[in-house]
Parts: sequence; C-alpha cells; structure tokens
Amino acid sequence: MNKRAARRRALKIRAGVILGASAIVLVLVIYLVIKYTPGKEKADLNEYFNIKSEEDAGVVWQGTKSDTVAKVYDGRMYLEYEFVKTNINPIFYFDYNENVMCYTLPGNLVTVEVGSKDYYISKNKNSEEYTILKTDGPSAYIAIDFIQKYTNLEYKVFDNPKRVLITSQWGETPMAEIRRVDAVRKLAGVKSPILTQAVKGENVWVLGDEGSWKKVRTADGFVGYIPGGSLGKTHNENLIRDFKEPEYPSIKKDKTINLVWNQVTNKTANSSFLTSMASTKGLTVVAPTWFNLKDNEGNISSLVSADNVNYAHQLGVEVWATVNDVDGAGDANEVLKVTSKRQKLVNQLVSEAIQYNIDGINVDFELIKEANADGYIQFIRELSVKTHNNGIVLSVDNYPPMSFNLFYNRTQQAKFADYVVVMAYDEHNKQSEEAGSVASIGYVKNSVENTLKEVPAEKLIMGIPFYTRVWKETPKTAGEGEKKYDLSVVSVGMNEARKRVETNGVTPEWKADLGQYYAEYVVGGSTYKIWLEEEKSIEEKLKVMKEAGLAGVGSWKLGLEADGIWDTILKYVN
Repeated sequence: MNKRAARRRALKIRAGVILGASAIVLVLVIYLVIKYTPGKEKADLNEYFNIKSEEDAGVVWQGTKSDTVAKVYDGRMYLEYEFVKTNINPIFYFDYNENVMCYTLPGNLVTVEVGSKDYYISKNKNSEEYTILKTDGPSAYIAIDFIQKYTNLEYKVFDNPKRVLITSQWGETPMAEIRRVDAVRKLAGVKSPILTQAVKGENVWVLGDEGSWKKVRTADGFVGYIPGGSLGKTHNENLIRDFKEPEYPSIKKDKTINLVWNQVTNKTANSSFLTSMASTKGLTVVAPTWFNLKDNEGNISSLVSADNVNYAHQLGVEVWATVNDVDGAGDANEVLKVTSKRQKLVNQLVSEAIQYNIDGINVDFELIKEANADGYIQFIRELSVKTHNNGIVLSVDNYPPMSFNLFYNRTQQAKFADYVVVMAYDEHNKQSEEAGSVASIGYVKNSVENTLKEVPAEKLIMGIPFYTRVWKETPKTAGEGEKKYDLSVVSVGMNEARKRVETNGVTPEWKADLGQYYAEYVVGGSTYKIWLEEEKSIEEKLKVMKEAGLAGVGSWKLGLEADGIWDTILKYVN
C-alpha cells in the first residue's frame, strides 16, 4: 500500500470516528433535552381532588390536600363529619344511631337533627337559612358556615374544579413570594403533570424541601412542587384571625386533694362507713361506689346513703359519688353511643347528686371499647355541662396511658372535667402471666409522666393502691417451652400482707429500683411472692406526686390501709 492510499484510509477512519462521536453527542443532547425540558402535561384535577360527582368538592386543609371530599348542596359547602372531628374541631359529635349532632358549649349543649335548619342551645330554638346537617349514605356532612360559628376557621371556595381551602390553625407560617412565573407540579420533577401556574408576586405557603424543589400550597388551594429558584426567600408570617375561643368552666379546689374510694356493693356495706372513716386523717374527699348502670337504657341503680353524706360533711370531707361500668347490669358501650340514653344517664346522675347534696361525680368506666370512644367522650362533655351548672365536681378515672387505651382521650377529658385521675396501679394483675408488683415506682412515674402529656398537672390526681397481691407459684410437670409452674394470685390489704410475711418468718428486702419491700417464702412446695405496699412504698409514690405538682392523690380503697398510712399521706397533702 502506497502512502497516498494509507492517508486516504486514515482520513476515512478519522471521519468515521468523528461521525460516530457526533452521533453519540447528538443522541446525548437529544436525551438531555428530552429529560430536562419541562413537560406540558396537565394533571387531571378531578382525579387530583378525588372528585367523582357534581356534588363533590376537593378539600385542602392547611397544607394538606385531603382525600376526603366536601359536598356542595344548594350552592353551599358541607364538610364530612369524620374529617371535621379529626382535623378541625373534635367537639362536634354525631350520633349515627339517632341522626343527631351535638356540640358542647360552656354551660350549654347545642343539638341539631339531620335535614333541619333549626338547632337548639339547651331548650332554646334557633334557625339558619340553610340546612345545617345532611347525610349521604353512611356519611354525615355539616355546613361549613355552621362549623365556623364555633371554630376559629376561614375558608375560600374556588371553581374549575370546585374546591374549598380551609385554614383552622394559626400562628407563624413559612411563606415565600413567587419570583417568576412557573408551573406548580403534582410531584417534584419537570416531567410531573402541572397542577397550576404560579402567579408572579403571589405568596405561597412553603411546606418543605425535596432536593432543589419546594413543596408549596398556593393561594387558590393547590398543594404541589415548584423549583426552588422560582421562589423568593422563605420568611415567617404570623397568621391570625379575630375569634374568641370558648372558655370551659372548671371547679378547682384550693387544697391538695386527698381522696379515698369507698367500695360499696350493697346497701348493707354502707353501715361500715363510720368505722372506716374514724381512722382516717386529712381526707378531703371520699368516693363511694354508689352508682351502677341498671340496664342498657341509661337508667342507674343507686346505693346512696344520706346518712353517710351527712357524716362526711360533718368531718369536712366532700363526697364524690362514683359511677362504674363493672358492677351493674348495663353495658356502658350500649348506653353512651345513643344520645337519648346518654342524656338520661347524665340527668339521673345529676339528679341524685342534687337530691342528696353530693359534692361530685366520679366516673369510673373501665370497659369502654374503642368503637364507642366518641360516645364516651361526649358523655363526659354532656355530664360536665350539668355538673358545672349545679356546682358539682366532675372527676374521671383512667388507666395509665397505653397504646390500647389512648382512645379514652384524656386531652378532651381534661378540657371538660375538673379532675382527671390516673390509676397508677395494677401493673401486674390477675391476667398477668408472671408474678410482679402492683405498682413499682417506675410504673408510677411512667403513668404520671405519660398522662401529663395530655392533662395539666393542676388537674391530675395520682391513684395509688392500699392493696397488694400474693402470688403463688406451684411446680408442675411441663413440656419443653411450657411454664414449669401454675400461677395463682389473691389480693389483700396492707395489714394482711404484713401478717402473712411475719407468720412465715420472712424479713422483707427493700428493692430500691422498685421502691418496695419484697418477700418470698415457701409453703407446701409452693413459692409465695409479695411486693409489699406500706408506709415507705407509699411515701415513694407521694414524692412523685409532689415533685410533679399534681392536684392530689387518690387511694384504692378505704379499709385496706395500714394504721400509719394516713400520717404518711398527710405529710404530702397538707
């Protein structure tokens, strides 16, 4: 091959390489153009707002686009009840059984029936120009104008598509001004469908960051994403609305509460009251378990002793009669979910209190199911209206907060009741699979600390036990993985527990980590274990009450205490 031919060949190869490289560059450029050129596809706004019928309207609340839709009836906007209760105003209550809505005001109860323009504040009739409450299948809808009467809420309605923008939380809000016209997209990315075009100079709520994109809520109710460069500097604006929140009344005693429950299961049990009270010191409240549910219609059975009320008052002790859902024939779950039954129960309790000069009602409903949580809280609200109007103290007993009982809603209880009790005991009980303390100091502290997340200290009463449990472990032949003993347990008072320990010649050992004495002995091949409650363990618990600045202490129950307990308690409640 001569030099000229070799040169031609080299040129062809070079040209091919250049052409190939150019093709690659061209493909890369086309790819980059396609990838980074903003898409022009517009989002399906009906799908975005979950609109499926002409009556539907999208809902944007604060900075959230809700999956729940509003309804438009006769040109007026209605919000779904469950959405209102969960997000906007939890005091609205709808009874699906009797199709009536209730709203609790300070000293009054608002009621309205489905399909009506009329509503009642107590017995006084009022009217609106619109239907206040409607139903659509299993759902109830409240006119937003009626909600606004009782809620610090603003709303704006927009068309194409129909949607409502709601603000009900106020204060410092991150905002930014649109610096240049740009698309607000459904997701963070130039190819995501366009929700709307941001208007230059418009202020948007800034909800968060996603890379170089900002999540925003526009003034006309779209929640989406915009490039960060299209926004000015984020700043806080203090959003306020002229609205006076209602102040719910509360009765507060000017001394530390020292309460004891007096278990009364029949009329005869009242006869021991004078003897039991004679040994107490510094009591401010006694809570006899006088009321039970008689049936599922809202009627109560009463064991009230007028003599015992008078005797307590002579001692300077208030009487807060307890109503429970354990000892009676009725099921609170069936009563409280029906407005007429619930109000019958309220009226009977308050009537008994007035008739017998009882100072307070103590609610001890321990068998409420989560499905009936709303009816339970509404019962507390409605009872509070009647008790406060008659100068009667309302207190409510509660388990320590656990994941399975949070529906008892101590926050709402504290808003309406005068005192909330945390029963900081039964750490180990008859259902437990292993022996243990009734109320170790760690359990008590956790019970108080967790309850204080929902209840102000000045309203919280700490419940403590005057009893302990004697556990019996009896060896048995067990297969692999099975327990090697049978477990049984009995509950005893302080003196009985101390007697059992002394009788068996055991010296209890102080367990600092539990804040209790522990005793163990063997009889007939079975091992007995007792975590004692006595003066020192009770004092450790009272220190928790004092350090947390609680309203007081409540003890279960009268008659189970050791002789020196009242002197111990008196050091912390005087």
